[in-house]
Amino acid sequence: MTFEFRKDSPAAAAPWAGYPAYNFVGGHNDAAGIPAEHLAQAASRALARDGHILATYNMGQGPQGYLPLRQVIARILRKNTAMTCEAEEVLVTSGSLQAIDLVNAVMIEPGDTAIVEAATYAGAMSRLRSRGAHWVGVDVDEDGMRADKLEGALAAMKSRGVRPKYIYTIPTVQNPTGTVMSVERRHEILALAAKYDVPIFEDDCYADLMWGERRPPAIRALDTEGRVIYCGSFSKSLAPALRLGYLVADWPLLSRVIPAKADGGTGAIDQLAIADYAAEHFETHLVGLRQTLKGKCDAMVEALEAHFGVTAEFEVPRGGIFIWVTLPEAVDTTKLAAAALAEGVAVNPGADWSADPETGRHRIRLCFGNPTVEAIREGVARLAEICRRETGVPERSANLQRG
Repeated sequence: MTFEFRKDSPAAAAPWAGYPAYNFVGGHNDAAGIPAEHLAQAASRALARDGHILATYNMGQGPQGYLPLRQVIARILRKNTAMTCEAEEVLVTSGSLQAIDLVNAVMIEPGDTAIVEAATYAGAMSRLRSRGAHWVGVDVDEDGMRADKLEGALAAMKSRGVRPKYIYTIPTVQNPTGTVMSVERRHEILALAAKYDVPIFEDDCYADLMWGERRPPAIRALDTEGRVIYCGSFSKSLAPALRLGYLVADWPLLSRVIPAKADGGTGAIDQLAIADYAAEHFETHLVGLRQTLKGKCDAMVEALEAHFGVTAEFEVPRGGIFIWVTLPEAVDTTKLAAAALAEGVAVNPGADWSADPETGRHRIRLCFGNPTVEAIREGVARLAEICRRETGVPERSANLQRG
């Protein structure tokens, strides 16, 4: 049989060959920290109680998802983000990436423009690209997206008659920089959004993973105009493979998004299990997970300092699962990533995570959530060896001591 494909069809995928030995990419999490036994017990209880509702699409709960889960999500958000939230404002999605897809489906047309952070989630940019949209990157500092740069971008766009469809920001444990937007900056961003009449799309997927301090209020919690669209996820706090996220928005937007979710409903058993589990155990689980991730972060910091020294510049993150590393400008991390992958070390080249790929050419994102501490130490050492061989950085004789 002969198959014919469109000339513009995607390139064929290679057969799956498994993860590399040292996997520092992707939003994976700590395997030992998955509460598998408790999730199994929760699924068993929930199925015994509500299993009969699996007979209908959306479990007879409507297209927004399983009501007890939406009630749990609303309760968690009220407690942890200071957001006034009710179950009626929550749409359960198949991961936060589907939430992004749904918002784009009703807000983004070919030729539209969105504002993003200068270093940002690669998935958000790929989704805009797939819809034929453009983006403008705004610089980030230790307090998050810079309000002065955002105002400059908004004013320049207004002068050209362009109104961005939204300002996409990851304010808490920003991906990939790991920064946390200050409360003052959140108010400034909100004020600018109001001044230029632009919605804010707040991606809060990593906020549960802050350690050592209380997370700031969500931008949506500070919003008095219904301007902020909010998405979150259990993928990073429980398990990525569950593919369970949520979108929170006022009804004028939510009423348009719901019909676009034409998938017959997010996985029912996952919703049943997490609703039961999270109602009692979510906060306790987070305490242990944060401790584990902090230990892995410390191991990666120590390994980078030992093997790259002053040639690797980075800010130690305040939470999350990744470190954003800047190498000397002579290092092209796209080429480095290809060479490293051939030897079992996977890293994210910075160009893929940058609004302007050229600014990320000598940066890499290293994820520490899934590898063991031993694998982190071994993998960073091997990465340094490969980098030295391919680029001359770091020099073997160089003083690796950081200040």
